[in-house]
Amino acid sequence: MGSLSFDVQEGVSRLISVAPPTHYTFKINNFSLLAKNSIDRYESGEFQAGGYKWKLVVYPNGNKNKNEKDHVSVYLAMVKENSLPTGWQVYANFSLFLLDQNNDNYMVLRLERERQFHRSKLEWGFDKFISLRAFTEASNGFLVDDTCEFGAEVFVCKERSTGKGECLSMMKDPIKNKHVWRVENFSKLSAEGNDSNTFTLGDHKWKIKLYPTGKGNGLGTHLSLYLALSDLIALPPGTQIYAVFTLRVPNQLNSSYYFSYQASHWFSVSDYECGWSRFLPLLYFTDSYSYLIKDTCVVEAEATVHGVANAL
Repeated sequence: MGSLSFDVQEGVSRLISVAPPTHYTFKINNFSLLAKNSIDRYESGEFQAGGYKWKLVVYPNGNKNKNEKDHVSVYLAMVKENSLPTGWQVYANFSLFLLDQNNDNYMVLRLERERQFHRSKLEWGFDKFISLRAFTEASNGFLVDDTCEFGAEVFVCKERSTGKGECLSMMKDPIKNKHVWRVENFSKLSAEGNDSNTFTLGDHKWKIKLYPTGKGNGLGTHLSLYLALSDLIALPPGTQIYAVFTLRVPNQLNSSYYFSYQASHWFSVSDYECGWSRFLPLLYFTDSYSYLIKDTCVVEAEATVHGVANAL
């Protein structure tokens, strides 16, 4: 490899090591078939280092997203996990390896300073890991009998969770949906509250909550109605959803008459429902006003999501 020359990259050290990579080895047989089968990017299996999960990402003919086509591009990627706390940051030094099969040693690329991995930047590495010309030259030993071997070492320097930061995304084209709930056997409903079937609005599940004999200051005198998020466990910490919604109970014989209220609200895990404890006087359900017919009524919810805020 005496005549072999490499691109000089600022902030990158290139060295030769006889020691194999400590944390992961990634061997590829029939390397040329990746391109023939239009596999532009390949992610290795996961491996653990420093208490976190990682993987290698290889672009056999260069990372086109970085306008690279004359080099093999190789990166270290952190595996995103929902268990990591809000605002997490992991600082790591790492080295990526390529086996020289002729001399039984490794070409190693190492960044000269630590890199910060976080939710918005899970991948660091080398757009120009090695030129395709140097990689495919048989005398260099990197690709022998169409086989090559990469590797990785990762050392976590420090970790930090700020718990601070937020991204608010307002929608140019708000997401709308309408759900109609036909409530049968009204007289047999639980006074503790009843839920409609869930319906989808945006990326989240919602439901209507009905209290047939009221709730709060409407207890015993009014029907109480609320719009609520349904699957709170699936909602990422710190998420808020801004929605404008209308709840309506129509007259079943004359659609021109109905009880209807509109509100806007930021829904979250800690504030997952919004509505009215004094939505409709029970008098209209115990008299002949056609909102309740044969122990059945109809409840409608129309909602529009205008924005979502997520923790960074």
